[in-house]
Amino acid sequence: MKRLRVLLVPALLAGCTVGPDYRPKAPADLGVPQAFSVPGGATREDLTRWWDRFDDPVLGRLVERAAGANTDLAQAVARLRQGRETLVQSRANLVPTVSGSAGYQRNENLRGGGRSFTLPDGTVVDTGGGGANSFSAGLSANYQLGIFGEVRRTVEASRAQYEGAGYDYASVLLTVQSETARNYVVARALQAQIANARSSLAIQDDNLEIAGFRVQAGLVSSLDNEQARGQRAQTAATIPSLEQQYNAAVSRLGVLTGEAPGALKPLLAEPRPIPTGPAPAGIGLPAELLRQRPDILAAERNLAAATAQIGVAKARLYPALAITGNINTNASSLGGLGDAITGALFAGLTQAIFNGGRLRSQVRAAEAATDLALAAYKGTVLLALEDVENAVVAYNTALAREREFAVALDAASNSAILSRSQYRSGLTDFTTLNQQEAALLNAQNGLTQARSDASAALVALFVALGGGWDPTRVPEAPPRDLPAGATPAPVPVPSQPSAR
Repeated sequence: MKRLRVLLVPALLAGCTVGPDYRPKAPADLGVPQAFSVPGGATREDLTRWWDRFDDPVLGRLVERAAGANTDLAQAVARLRQGRETLVQSRANLVPTVSGSAGYQRNENLRGGGRSFTLPDGTVVDTGGGGANSFSAGLSANYQLGIFGEVRRTVEASRAQYEGAGYDYASVLLTVQSETARNYVVARALQAQIANARSSLAIQDDNLEIAGFRVQAGLVSSLDNEQARGQRAQTAATIPSLEQQYNAAVSRLGVLTGEAPGALKPLLAEPRPIPTGPAPAGIGLPAELLRQRPDILAAERNLAAATAQIGVAKARLYPALAITGNINTNASSLGGLGDAITGALFAGLTQAIFNGGRLRSQVRAAEAATDLALAAYKGTVLLALEDVENAVVAYNTALAREREFAVALDAASNSAILSRSQYRSGLTDFTTLNQQEAALLNAQNGLTQARSDASAALVALFVALGGGWDPTRVPEAPPRDLPAGATPAPVPVPSQPSAR
């Protein structure tokens, strides 16, 4: 019977927990449609390592280097460690606080004389010369019982905040990955545009030389020579601007990977094609984003934490029970410390009688914070849906532009070859040749930009679908014995309520 009472007390106390219990929202409550409004397959692929789909070893190396050394990720890890310690501190309130004390004191007889006498009970008292020793020891305990669930709700909120910090880390990770890939694509595209400009510049040098010969021969006026000089200068003027943009992209890559801005210049010095890869076979269903996107999962955990804080605020409206106790012992020698032990136990119940409405105002503030978290949760979901649809449209339109620019480049290349041949033969003027050369360079740059846009849109689509991490695991803070900058280790998803 005694054991039954011991088991029933925690259950009864748990039943006194005030405040709403958190329940995950259904997709329909968050405004999630049944399907996307853009074309896409319903089967979703594994996108955990989406950068491998581009088959570019330099890109893969940069993405993985950024994941291990980026300073924004280091800050996210530190916040995750803070969240873990906050949870540890909250859990500590579930058990009593015990403290111990010990003391020693020696009382000297300042008068001297060294006299001693014997009491009737046989105790010998020394009144001078040597003095007396006094030893003491004690234990005290304090336990805030939290009969209305304020402690348990606090732990619940801290746990949700800790998990939210893990998802925030994953969100930063995905952002760093996408920014690294995007800047890498931009750098390769700028290398291609610089090569286009230099190739066109070499042809325009030949055209300028031919125009000079024709002017000297009296076949054309000096107008052709001036047009050739002007066109060459305009093309040459674009190269410094492209080089400045290329340097900015490479510098950004260095910072993203946790290095100095110029550290990656040797790695990227050799031009490579713009990385391209296959699009995912399907984008899945909108409701799947609730389990795939870490920013959505973080917003959901923030809502759970805010809901638990309502219970914390409501519990302050009810009585609070605190139990304190102490045990003390004193003796004149260490061996006698256990001979005489005294103790006390006290239970105190406190209840706010008048506080000017402050406690109820705190409840209303917690409810408003929950409404805010819910709105933020819905907004994050809608933004995620927008990201996917925009990325799909951007990718498809970039592919369409790439196809058309390929045709335009073929036509412009043929027209430029014919115009050069006809100009050398005197069958056309330099203005026509100049127009065809400009059309060729525009087509080359247009095709390069379309390919770059397609690759960037594909990266955005992978990240919008929640690629780049394992959504079946929650990132946790690294073990305490690892260096502060260590990468969080994913652990199995806990079983508490969530949107998963």
